[in-house]
Amino acid sequence: MRPVINDIDSYLDFLYLFIHQRFAELTREEFDMLKPYFVLRRFQKKTIILNEGDVDDYLSIVVEGLVRKYVVAGKNDITLQLATEGHIIQSEISFHTREPSQVILETIEPTTLISMSYDHVQEALATIPKAESLGRAIVTQMFIKKDNRYFTQLKKNTREKFLDYIHNHPHMLQRVPQKILASYLNIKPETFSRLKHLIRRK
Repeated sequence: MRPVINDIDSYLDFLYLFIHQRFAELTREEFDMLKPYFVLRRFQKKTIILNEGDVDDYLSIVVEGLVRKYVVAGKNDITLQLATEGHIIQSEISFHTREPSQVILETIEPTTLISMSYDHVQEALATIPKAESLGRAIVTQMFIKKDNRYFTQLKKNTREKFLDYIHNHPHMLQRVPQKILASYLNIKPETFSRLKHLIRRK
């Protein structure tokens, strides 16, 4: 879902629908209680928004653009997440433990995030009745998605992983560099290129 957004109220409308549909039956009045805790953050393409060793201070939702989460292993980057519109992006371990991040967050496109700082999350949890159940729902879904992706990748061979991803996310071929997609799918770049060529021939 790629929203057409022109002002802050439209961003917040997008966020309300995202929370309401995906996580919790939240009334407008309940959401309005959360609104003061959110901040809008905009980044240019290829901007590091969280570096390895920094503490992640934000829980963020992508409302426009695309963010990559990755780790550096030797000479290689390993992509762990590609977050598009409507996806949460953060270094979960760093955010919750307040320890230095082991992952890097970098924009692939010009990106707008709606974020809530760690301190504001804690304040909202303590003062807004629906915030605690919403927080549990968000954390639960994030862990479920991670495990689903992990087990799905284990069950599929290289070609199946490629075909499944391209079938479900065809737009990502235009939005994400091939090398990064290959890293995300744990496929060698040359193998990814060959599979892409075969798909085009069909």
